[in-house]
Order: sequence, then structure tokens, then C-alpha cells
Amino acid sequence: MCLCVSVPLLFIVRRPAMPDADPGLVSLVIPVLNERESLAPLFAEIAEVGRGLDVRLEVIFIDDGSTDGSWEAIRELAATDDRLRGIRFRRNFGKAAALQAGFDAARGAVVMTLDADLQDDPHEIPNFLAALRGGLDVVCGWKKVRLDPWHKVFPSRVFNRLVGWMTGLHLHDHNCGFKAYRAEVLREVEIYGELHRFVPILAAARGFKVGELVIHHRRRKFGRSKYRWQRFVKGFLDLFTVHFLTKFGRRPQHVLGSYGLGCGCGGLLGMLLFGVVLVAAVSLHESLPASLAVFCLAGLAASFAGVVLGGQLLATGLVAELVVARKMTEREPFSIAERTPTKD
Repeated sequence: MCLCVSVPLLFIVRRPAMPDADPGLVSLVIPVLNERESLAPLFAEIAEVGRGLDVRLEVIFIDDGSTDGSWEAIRELAATDDRLRGIRFRRNFGKAAALQAGFDAARGAVVMTLDADLQDDPHEIPNFLAALRGGLDVVCGWKKVRLDPWHKVFPSRVFNRLVGWMTGLHLHDHNCGFKAYRAEVLREVEIYGELHRFVPILAAARGFKVGELVIHHRRRKFGRSKYRWQRFVKGFLDLFTVHFLTKFGRRPQHVLGSYGLGCGCGGLLGMLLFGVVLVAAVSLHESLPASLAVFCLAGLAASFAGVVLGGQLLATGLVAELVVARKMTEREPFSIAERTPTKD
């Protein structure tokens, strides 16, 4: 299934370019946080799958501040197989930072992400590669049969529907960590905070083709889930951020200025209306009922506040436009898929 989205292009500043992609190499980027028991069996499964592929695999474990000996396990595995590389953070920086570090280190023309808890099945890797060869640029896993507690499944389904409604990219499982990307996608998309779950949306905003694949989901064998209710709240907040960036990232004044003009014009109209009523009452030497007088004064104050708010929104929009204009040369507002050959 191929999903394409026509939305305004996202303006993203990228750090130094990733290494030149090796067309015969697939990079597996795996964030790790206190998953020591899972690492050896996970790498063994990946190695088994790799023997049946027509491409080479490299595995990049990113230790995001583990305290259970995960880094020691990664070092032991890396010492026995040069296909595995490890990166250790000084402290916990979050999954988005771990993924970004892995993306920057990846050398393959295809980059895949999966979790280290053994719930993502490495035997799905050939299916992801087949989907990419079918023309997709980003393939998202869909845990159609999800073996997680209801308090994780139900909020996730609500969240996925809301994401599809707000962004136009309708996927069944935006939160799934099992994904595959062409390397050029990750050269144009940078993640921060907790925006890792929205990479397909950011990619679609730049014109890449995004689709999904039903995958086999397994129960957790070791350790504890990192899911917390705060993640659900942060996801909603990040969704509004992504919605704003993809719609108005290069033209913030269009949204801020529109609200500013609306508030300002409404405030001026209100001041005129309530002012006329009060002036008329004074000029005709008529006393207004107390309730009507209070209502007019309150309306006048609210209208003045609307004018002030409108001016602030317009000014904020202008400042945002100046920031965007200053940064425009750092990243093109478009994404080129291909060029015709040129004669020297």
C-alpha cells in the first residue's frame, strides 16, 4: 500500500551529511535502554536473517544511558562480529537522540529501525526490503495483532486516528518502532525531542512515498516496558508541533497573522460597538441599567484585549518570518528525486 501526501514542504536544518550510502548494505539502528538480556538473542536472529539476504547487514546499537550492563553486552558482541557497532551516550538523552546518532553513523543505502526488546521480529526484514524495492521510500510496520496491554493499545489507536486526521497521512501504527527508510530520506529529515514517531510524516511532507506493512509482533521476554502515561501526553503535544511545522514551517505569518488580524479586527469592531452605546447613553443624558453598563464596559475591555492580542500575534509572525528568512539558505525548501544526465 502506497500513501502519498501533498502538503507544504517542511523546512529542516540538517547537520553535516551522512556518509556516502553503500548500495549493498542495510543498516539496522537499534536504540537500547536497559535491555541487556535481549541483545545477544536479538543479534543472533539478525545474523540468521542476514545469511538469507542478497545484501550485507550492519547493526548499530545505541546505548541511551543504560544502567543494567547493556553497554558491556554490546562491547562483547562487537568484539566477536565486525558487523556490529556500538555507540554509548553519557546519559539518557531519549529515543529520538539515539535514533539520530544511529542515522548519522549508518552507512547503508537502506536504514531500518527496530526496538531492542525482541518484540520486533527480525524475520520481517526481507519484507521491508521488498516493499522498498516496490517503490516506497519509507515503510512503517503495522502491529495488526498487537500483544501489549490494553492501556497501551487503546490510547495508541486513538492517537493514530488523530494523527491521520491532522496530517493527512493515514497509517495504522505511527508509534511502531519497526521502520525502513531509504538513506536519502534521513539526509533531509532531522529529528529532535520526541519527534521520532513522526519521521514518516516529515518525510511525506517533503514528497517521499510512505507506506505500511503488516508485521509479526511478539510478547516481551525480558525487562520492563518503557511506556509511561507521560508519553501519551507528549505525543499529543508533539503532534501539534509537527502539524504546525508541516503546514506553516516556512510561512508562520500566514497562521499567526491570520489569527492576529481576526483578533484585531474583532477587537476594533467590538470597541466601536460598545463605545457607540456608551457615548450615545452619555450624550442623551440617559442612564443605562447597571447590568447593561457592566456588560458594555466588560465588552469594551475584552475588545481592547483583542486588539492588543492581535498586534502581538502579528508582531510574533513577523519575527518568525525573519527567523525563517535568515535560515532559508541552510536548507532548500524542496526535495529533488532525480536529475537528467548532463554532458560535460
